[in-house]
Amino acid sequence: MAPTCSLFFSSLFLFLLHFNLLLKVSSIGINYGTIGNNLPPPKRVAQLLQSTLINKIKIYDTNPEILESFSNTGIDLIVSVENSHVSNISSNPSAADKWFTTRIAPFLPATSIVAIAVGNEYLTSDDDNLDHNSLVKAMQNLHTVLLSRGLDRKIKISTPHSMAVLASSFPPSASTFATTLLPAMTAIVGFLADSGAPFMVNAYPYFAYRDNPKTISLEYALLGNGTGVTDPKGYIYTNMLDAQIDAIRSAISSLGFSNRSIKIIVSESGWPSKGDEGETAATPENAKTYNTRLIERAQSSRGTPMKPKESIEIFVFALFNENKKQGGESERNFGIFNSDGSKVYDVDLSCQFCSNTKLGFGEKSSGVGMSRGPSVWCVAKPHADEKVIGAVLDFCCGSGGVDCREIYENGDCFVPDKIHAHASYAMNEYYHMHGRNYWNCDFKGTGLVTFSDPSYGKCRYADQ
Repeated sequence: MAPTCSLFFSSLFLFLLHFNLLLKVSSIGINYGTIGNNLPPPKRVAQLLQSTLINKIKIYDTNPEILESFSNTGIDLIVSVENSHVSNISSNPSAADKWFTTRIAPFLPATSIVAIAVGNEYLTSDDDNLDHNSLVKAMQNLHTVLLSRGLDRKIKISTPHSMAVLASSFPPSASTFATTLLPAMTAIVGFLADSGAPFMVNAYPYFAYRDNPKTISLEYALLGNGTGVTDPKGYIYTNMLDAQIDAIRSAISSLGFSNRSIKIIVSESGWPSKGDEGETAATPENAKTYNTRLIERAQSSRGTPMKPKESIEIFVFALFNENKKQGGESERNFGIFNSDGSKVYDVDLSCQFCSNTKLGFGEKSSGVGMSRGPSVWCVAKPHADEKVIGAVLDFCCGSGGVDCREIYENGDCFVPDKIHAHASYAMNEYYHMHGRNYWNCDFKGTGLVTFSDPSYGKCRYADQ
């Protein structure tokens, strides 16, 4: 290869790497609850979120209107099995298959569902009718369904836990799971390790501070204690959230899984802007401080004192104030947005690569979707191994869900009848279908993101 050509591709690689890193860090997940009678329709929610850095949402059911509204938006979804349905799904694989067939399958692949959360804080629920053994069985049954459909790499099965699954959370290095939950937690963690799924934890420094204001620093709970709290093993924690995450990490290790990498996701964390009379820390100012720092924490890609290089995915709680939620006043006031689309307090959710158009819920968009950044395409590397490329093509046009009719004979992209050309079309469709995340153009190292439109003649490559 000529030196100038080599320099060009080296520069392009570095630019794309930088671009991909920006895409990786400039995103945040958020919980989208719907226990309210004044919330906007899901289609308007999807349009609003497309103009923000939020590219992941977690919902608490499989609301078909939400799943339909988020199709082709580039936003990943975690859907949930309600606690009341766990027992039925655990009963046998056919029940799990029926649930998946009716609740999830109709929306794939247009809606990018990346995980199913089985229950929510199931093991620490106050409902005495919930059987701990049913949880892991339901998870296993749903995983079997995914395996049978070739979707186990795309969709992961997990379950969100509260911090109450721990016997104690401090010091983090000595944390273990509650004795009564050890059989269930051992089975669940084993399942996660075997299936490559993440451990989900709902971590709220707010509640820890609210219940212990004399022993916990407000600034430490608000993610901003500069002096830090020292663990007996020498780890220094400048905020409570990192300590909570590492407490979960230690509990997992205590079960004998220290040598098996299990990713931890903070499936919920937030701060209320309003509370009951005794909840003096529930203010818009504190909520703004916490969630601003939480978003910065999620974007930084940094780890925790125990694993500083292992980034933590975080889902803010919550998108909306929900006026029909049960419990105290604070339970209804965790939202960043009011029901009319205005912000409860000002938190920067702007996205460098998203549309500059900022929609309120009452405004109209000129189209169904909104741009999520510059035009980029995914193509096959010119010298990629043909056997690997062939397998990638089979995947994309098979379980990957891509409509490949354009590269069949008489299709607009059939000519040239070359495997790399056909694979490039299919890879690009898959890449855009699943949100233009850099890992969706990897394909075992055979994919390349490019800013040059590969379209030709009547063969058009999707660019949004």
